[in-house]
Amino acid sequence: MESSVTAALLEEYSMNHSEAVRNEIVLKNLGLVRACALSLRNTYIKYGEVDDVVNEGVIALMDAIESFDPTKGAKFETYASLKIRGAIIDYVRKQDWVPRPVRKFARDLDKANSILYNQYDRPPTNAELAEYLEISEEKLLRGMADASNTVTLSFEELLYEDNFEEGSAAYAGAEATDSRLLRQELRAVIAGAIDSLKEKERQVVTLYYYKSMKYSDIAKVIGVSESRVCQINTKATLALKAALEPYIKGTAPVNSGGQEERL
Repeated sequence: MESSVTAALLEEYSMNHSEAVRNEIVLKNLGLVRACALSLRNTYIKYGEVDDVVNEGVIALMDAIESFDPTKGAKFETYASLKIRGAIIDYVRKQDWVPRPVRKFARDLDKANSILYNQYDRPPTNAELAEYLEISEEKLLRGMADASNTVTLSFEELLYEDNFEEGSAAYAGAEATDSRLLRQELRAVIAGAIDSLKEKERQVVTLYYYKSMKYSDIAKVIGVSESRVCQINTKATLALKAALEPYIKGTAPVNSGGQEERL
């Protein structure tokens, strides 16, 4: 539930645009910024500092304070978190931390996975991916480990850009009820897609997205190497993205069936 103190401060700020009031709102919502930054830290932890990302989040928070309109029917925390998350994703993408060959492999892998998923109506096996890409399975696994952050960021962008635009139903007061129902439905679809994953994939996805754990810590929990966690995360994320993309794009229902081979 949104803080009544924050709501009162937002109302005051809308009337006088006091810098002191704005700064107080920022201080009361720094936890939200840190939570967003931590939820994405695996995408940048090897290349940048959490503090730098938090700074980007604070800038987005201030922008949210300026543009927030309580008459539209959205909660400030929801509105601000989407702005912050989108800003962090943009910042991470612009840093260009990932080597070009890794980015290219991630794009090729994503494309191959999408094509084969649609062709077989299920996630492709490693052998099928390797054959399509004309590489060995060993090279495929090495590439999947290296591309984990890039694939994950691509999945985050899919969820963000197609559902949480400022001018979309997510922030339109007249469609607030429909928007809430759509978000609830999306959460249910995501949960169903996660349930269709194999046990270790579900573990990694749960620990990564819901516990905000680093790959190294996940590796200790499930008893595998960090490289193996990256491979599992890549395969699971590709499966989730392929399953959810038709739903998010509004082109087809999600197919969560199948007992395909997984990592």
